[in-house]
Formats: sequence, C-alpha cells, structure tokens
Amino acid sequence: MSHYTNSRDRRGSSRMKPIVGTVVVLSVLGGLGYWGYTSLAAPGEPDKDVQEATERVQEFLDAWAGSKAAEAGSLTDSPENAESLVKSVMTNLKPKKALIKASSSEAKKIDGGKVQVPFTVEMDIASAGKLTYESTAKVLKKGEWQVEFSTPVIYPEMEPGQTLALKTNETRGTVLDTHGRELTAPSLVGDVNEDGKGISGLQARYDKVLSGGAAHPRSVVVVDRTSGQQVKAVTKAGAKPGEDVRTTIDPKVQAAAAEALQGTDKNISLVAVDPRNGHILAAANRPGGMNRALEGRYPPGSTFKAVTATALLLKGVKPGDEAACPKFQSVNGQQFENQKQFVLPAGSTFRDSFAKSCNTFFVGERAKVSGSALKDAARYYGMGEDWDIGTASYDGSVPVPESDNELAASTIGQGKVLASPLGMAAVAATIKEGEFKQPVLVPDQVKKKATAPKLPGDVVEALRDMSRATVTYGAGWALKDIPGSPHAKTGTAEYGAATPPQTHAWMIGYQGELDVAWAVIIEDGGSGGQDAGPVAARFLRSLHS
Repeated sequence: MSHYTNSRDRRGSSRMKPIVGTVVVLSVLGGLGYWGYTSLAAPGEPDKDVQEATERVQEFLDAWAGSKAAEAGSLTDSPENAESLVKSVMTNLKPKKALIKASSSEAKKIDGGKVQVPFTVEMDIASAGKLTYESTAKVLKKGEWQVEFSTPVIYPEMEPGQTLALKTNETRGTVLDTHGRELTAPSLVGDVNEDGKGISGLQARYDKVLSGGAAHPRSVVVVDRTSGQQVKAVTKAGAKPGEDVRTTIDPKVQAAAAEALQGTDKNISLVAVDPRNGHILAAANRPGGMNRALEGRYPPGSTFKAVTATALLLKGVKPGDEAACPKFQSVNGQQFENQKQFVLPAGSTFRDSFAKSCNTFFVGERAKVSGSALKDAARYYGMGEDWDIGTASYDGSVPVPESDNELAASTIGQGKVLASPLGMAAVAATIKEGEFKQPVLVPDQVKKKATAPKLPGDVVEALRDMSRATVTYGAGWALKDIPGSPHAKTGTAEYGAATPPQTHAWMIGYQGELDVAWAVIIEDGGSGGQDAGPVAARFLRSLHS
C-alpha cells in the first residue's frame, strides 16, 4: 500500500507542471470558441462540420428536386412551412426534370455556429423552358444539422406568403369566325394542352401563328399565395404577341349544323359551303374528335351519281331520254340491285333514274363512261386534286377502273371511289354555281387553290333539273316541304364484308334561294333518303328560321 502511495506521489511531483500547463492551453482554446477548436484540422483536410452541413443541405435539395415535400420539410427547422412551399412550387411548375446541387467548395462557416451553403437550381419546365438560378441555405446544428428555412431559400427574390407559378402568356391569338368573333366549333378549333401548345385542329395547325412564334407559351412568375396575383416575373414571356386566325365559318350556319346532328347516336357529320367562293360555312361532327366532315374517307354511294350523270351528259345522254331500271343487273356473275329491289316502270327516263336513285340503270350504262370518263368527269368537281383549304382535308379519289366489275361499282359510288363530306358538298356547290370553287376555311393562309374546268352550260342545267326532281318526287322527299327550292342527291353506300352489307347514309344538295351547299353523312346510318334526309331537313329549316 505504502509502495502504491509513494509511487503516486513521485509521479505527481515530477509531472505536476506539465499537467497544469495543458489545462491552461485547453482553457485558452475554449475561450476561442467552438469554431476555434475545429479549425485546428490539418491544412487541406475537409472541415468535418462543413462537410456534414453540406451533406444535410444536399439531402434537403434532393428531396425538393424529387417533389418529396414532407421529406424536405423534415430536414428543416420549420417542417410545415418548408413542406408547404416546396409542394406549392413543384405542383405549380411541374418540371420535367429538376437538378438542385449544393456547392461544397463554397460552403463556409459564418457567425452564430452556422454553415452557409450556396446551391444552384436547374429546372426543365415543358411549357416555360429552362429555369436556372442560385440561392443559399444556412444550416445550424441542433442535435442534428437542420436547414434554417425561410421563403428566400426557395427563391431569393421571394418573400413570405409568395410562391412560384406558371403564367400562360396572354398574347396567344384566337381562332375567329367570319365575323371576327371567337369561333365555337370544337372539332375545328381543336385543343391547347396544359402547356399552352396547340395539339389538335386549327390550334395545332396554326400554333406558331397563334403563339407569336414563342418557344414557350408560359413564363415563371412570383405570385401571392392567397390572391394568386402576380408579383414579379422570373422568366420572360414570348417575343411577340400571337396573331388571330380568321376562318370562313358563319356562326349561324355552324349553329344550325350542330343542332341538326342532335339526337343521332351514330357518328354523323355535316359540312356546308358557299358555292360562290368555296368558303366553308360550317363543319360539324358528332361526336367530336377527328374532323370527319373535312377529312373523312368514305364510299360516296349514290351521291356520286351526280358525277356519273355528268359523264353521261357529256356523252350526249339527255334527262328526258328513256332509261330502263330493272330489278337486277348482272356483270360477269356479280349481281347489282336497287335498294329493296325496286324497279321503275317502262317509259321511265334518265331524270327518273337519277331522282329515284336507280342503281341498275347506271350500271347498265357503264359502257358510255368506260376508260377515264368517270375520272375526267370528277375533275370538273376538283375531286382527286390537291386542295389547300387552310387545314387538313381529304379531296377524293376516282381511279380509272381496272375491270368491268370495278367500272360497274364505280358508276354508283362504290368500288375504289372515295370522298369526304366536304368533297361531296363541293359537288353540289359546283352544280349550283356552274363551276368548281375550291373550298377554303382559312383564306389568309391559302397559298394556291386547286382549279377545275368549267362545266358546259347544258350539263349544268340538266344536273340542276335532275337534282330538283330528286326532291320533288324522288328519294329526297324529306326536303319536299322545305322553303328555298332545295336540290339534292341521296346515297346509301355499302361498306365492309357483312351480310347484308352495312351502309352509310348520305345526302348532298344546295338551296336554290340561299348561297349554301351541303353534305350529310351518318356512318352505319341506314339509307340516304330515310335517315340522312331528315338531318338535312332540320339543318335547312334552321337556316330559314
């Protein structure tokens, strides 16, 4: 025991001063403060506290960039406020990509035991382009490192109660009707997506014109979170205001067309044009989506008999010439028949066969329109030409028949003959006007119109006579009591491989006392006279009301 005591005493006497000296040194260091102690790290070595603080900031930034608002908030000294603002900013901006990076090389200690960490924000926003800016976060150790949260951390020029948001540039032009008012025809106008870019219809076709050529339709702004009012701009808007796009649509005619389609559960379209200049007055589709009135591709059925009749008239056949209309007509074993196998009595004329839509007469006369005769006749109506109407359209196809059977089918608008409602409305308009005027929807944007040879006067008068007879005693009976001397041609176009075949219901025509020609089609809609006729009647009654 005494040995232990003596040994301790000897160590104490020999080392007392150095120990006292060490205590003094530590006291001095304590007086320098916490940062004085940690600053003794060897030169070139990273400061552990700055490194840890920067890592915590990066965790916060990663959570922010990933739209993990709650996680970002939990890394701050004000979780609810941070979560709310991060969520607001990311929800409003909807960036496709966000990269937010702390600058570890510029992080440093500042007064109050804090670490200051600069960082860079880079966001790719689909509707507003690139957003890049710099900001700074301060971090304080309270058990663990916490980001000292304030609104300017998210954006330096933002104050409490504010957030970042997107503003749609109010400089986008408008699609107008012929009177200069905003056009209300959804299948024509089309849609603009949430990024402010036209994605269908005229909005897509003329997106550059309507947007003023701006690369991005939206800009980033600072707004008041309560009122939503803009406080300041963050990014610039488009370079110049967009221009309006003016169409030829007449709102009264468009409304009449849209109303006429109500109550039909099939795909149905109606298009109307002004025969004097080809201006498209209405284009309605129910349901919406594809603009079938202008772009649809269908066998025109018996409405094409107006073109076949043109070819026959050019060959010298007269409306009053006697015309046989039997129940059947056979071509190389293929049997053609009339709807419900009707026949016309002996002594019936070409006019009667046209008015009552006798298939067997036209098939029987096919030799008179062989070769390129049908294709040539179709050229008088612009069919198969390249139309520039100011938007997408289908301009028809009438190929030269490759066989007698194909020729027979072509005479009644079947086989390989295809047309759009707009194309068939142009046929009716040409008969009224006496010459083809290419349809146009956006005149200011049309560079070159298609042209066609002018119909001979006697052919025009014959076609007008026969199309009026269609209404007065033929298949166009649904229009008989409509004022304005309507002229028409019906069509029941077979398609598909079903037995019996499915049919599209057509009617085309024009008003003798109004500058309007039109076409109606009901997909899988039955017959032209019975089903398309009443739709046309509703349309024409509205025009006269």
